[in-house]
Amino acid sequence: MPSNEEEYTEPVLHVTDAARRFVVEAKQGEEDADTLALYLEVTGVSGDQFQYSMWFEGPEGRRDGDVIIGHDDLDIVIPAASVASLRGATLDVQESSGEFGLALVNPNTPPSDVPEFLKDLDTDSDTARQVQAVLEEQVNPQIAAHGGRADLVGLKDRVAYLRLSGGCQGCGLAAVTLSQGIVVAIKEMVPEIMDVVDVTAHQDGQNPYYQSAKK
Repeated sequence: MPSNEEEYTEPVLHVTDAARRFVVEAKQGEEDADTLALYLEVTGVSGDQFQYSMWFEGPEGRRDGDVIIGHDDLDIVIPAASVASLRGATLDVQESSGEFGLALVNPNTPPSDVPEFLKDLDTDSDTARQVQAVLEEQVNPQIAAHGGRADLVGLKDRVAYLRLSGGCQGCGLAAVTLSQGIVVAIKEMVPEIMDVVDVTAHQDGQNPYYQSAKK
């Protein structure tokens, strides 16, 4: 069956050999490693810089319009909504305090019309890290059953701003997922948080769907 996914000979994202080897090595520790791709998505804005999320997922995570950057031992998938913001960026490996990790060098900056409440959010405090840990360890494993994902955009005045993606973007049940699941989990584990706000552009969601978890 033909696909609308775009496969570029001139990649949107340049991946250095060091970064590719780093990701491939990390992927080998995952279950069903041979089926996994690295997904790279723009998830928010902090000041004048984009924020990103990277994770491993199989082909079920791909959507029409996604860009696939193919290598012999690794595919990198960039969701359609992130392509313009990442075009010309480079994924490399960088050393910090004796440890190596991925570093994304992006020549693009967020548009100037980003809402004020999404600017200068706290993303580095202990509280922000606790909220992100709740999302990664409790929330995302649950909503992954229907292709969804939640990421922290940032904190401000004890409010956590989240962006939903995948199957949750545009889904009519997103509000229920947020109020009955995500908010409860965050407030229970991080009592400093007084409110949770979804800043997802749900009107831009492509093919939201629900798929039952495999038994």
